[in-house]
Amino acid sequence: MSMTVQCSLSRKVLGGVLCRRKAICRAYSTESILNKDVVIVGGGPVGLALASALSSNKLVRESVKVALVEAGDLSKLRDWSLPFDTYSNRVSSITNTSRNFLEDIGAWGYVDTSRTSPVREMQVWDGISDARMTFDAAELPSAGGVAESSEMARLTENLNLQRALLRHLANAEGIQLLQKVRVDSIQREDKEGGNGWPLVHLSDGTTIRARLLVGADGFNSPVRSYAGISSYGWSYDTQAVVATLNHPPRGAFQRPNHTAYQRFLPTGPIAFLPLSPTVSSLVWSTKPRLAAALCKSDPEVLVNMINAAFRLPEVSIRYLHERILEADSADNIISHELIRDEIAFREKSHNISKYSAYASVTSAVSGGIPPNDAESIPPLVTSVQPGTIASFPLRNNHAESYLGEGPGSRTVLVGDAAHTIHPLAGQGLNLGLGDAECLARCSYTALRPYARERYFANHKMMSAVDKLHKIYSSTLEPVVWARSMGLEVLNELDSVKAALMMDAGGGRYGGSRWEVLGRGVEVFASGLSAARALGQSIGRMQKN
Repeated sequence: MSMTVQCSLSRKVLGGVLCRRKAICRAYSTESILNKDVVIVGGGPVGLALASALSSNKLVRESVKVALVEAGDLSKLRDWSLPFDTYSNRVSSITNTSRNFLEDIGAWGYVDTSRTSPVREMQVWDGISDARMTFDAAELPSAGGVAESSEMARLTENLNLQRALLRHLANAEGIQLLQKVRVDSIQREDKEGGNGWPLVHLSDGTTIRARLLVGADGFNSPVRSYAGISSYGWSYDTQAVVATLNHPPRGAFQRPNHTAYQRFLPTGPIAFLPLSPTVSSLVWSTKPRLAAALCKSDPEVLVNMINAAFRLPEVSIRYLHERILEADSADNIISHELIRDEIAFREKSHNISKYSAYASVTSAVSGGIPPNDAESIPPLVTSVQPGTIASFPLRNNHAESYLGEGPGSRTVLVGDAAHTIHPLAGQGLNLGLGDAECLARCSYTALRPYARERYFANHKMMSAVDKLHKIYSSTLEPVVWARSMGLEVLNELDSVKAALMMDAGGGRYGGSRWEVLGRGVEVFASGLSAARALGQSIGRMQKN
């Protein structure tokens, strides 16, 4: 090829590149460009908590420009309101650690505490063996004779917390909220040396040039995609059914409705979380087909199934599930009367007294002195609040890194953008709030301490919860025996229970308690793994 031809091709290639660059420049020349030190993408509880934490720091407030981008209408959240006896269906357990953080940044004062409920006791039991562990906040160790808290956690609607954070930000300086705009794309600034800032292009034509880009934008995080951070994990073969439940108040001879109940069934745990004397929240993890059938069934059918799920032996619950699935396969909706009759027959077959708290359909308990077993299970559900029945998939997912590198540098992940966890321990939002607290505490120009601290803490909890899910999904007799024996032994060890309660409720910003729980469950799970292997071996021997 001659020199003339080479020069001609070079000019054509160079010309094409220059034309493309000019086109890009023209495309964004009409946009408004904002320069920000920190840009938070995502206006959920974690993103808002991080913005609130930054605004509470005087040095940051005076020297750092912060913007938060949210596709939804935050003004609707700020003005959100429901009647006093009506609750939304997405509820979170706020640990004492998370609450201390929210108090320190000045946001907790905006929470409507009349719509929150303390958790003073937890009852957790095996759905097959009925082995039980009870946690009571009164048993928490005290410092200098004075207990740190009389509750292990506090339950609140997510919308109540988001509204509080928005109202806190409305009275703060230095935070710009950009709402009702979505992120169209994120590009790296073309700059010599490869140190260009992320350019966030919004749907209203605005471009934000970010010194640090924070992804608080959920599981399908555009920020994580831009940073090129891969994640690993899996979807569970379960769906969570949530609803808001009405029930009568506890009697004069019973404790207030401050107890959280959770029964581990082979299909997944079912949890009853108190919100008020007469309202509680349901989180029921079960198989996807059953979840779909329950959601589209008559609400009275769901009410009866919830009551039965906390009371009947597992074999009868399994039979009821089969009846619902059979009707669903035939495109029929099972009737409320049929389910009631079946539950009544099952209660009589299991010799459940009509004067026992374990009777639901056949119950003859009506006020006065409650049965001896009344506080072992939740109160009988009478109805589901309209419009609160919903379902969503469950997954375990963890980003390989919380920090972007190379072309994706100047990015950091928090909350669900970094990790998603099974809800059985109620720790999803607390892990995200821990991220926000740590990132705000670390200098935003030195991020590695944040990544080191939070990745390990989150991984330990995610591993512990995943192991619990798998352990309680097994119906093999050796596994059931081993986990039941372990649960009953732990229930008698007050010091171990106190450590677990301190983890469930949290203390100040220490990470050691998370490690204690994770390590304890891992040791326990290793023993159960051996039992599982033994059970599988016995099963194969029996088949042969």
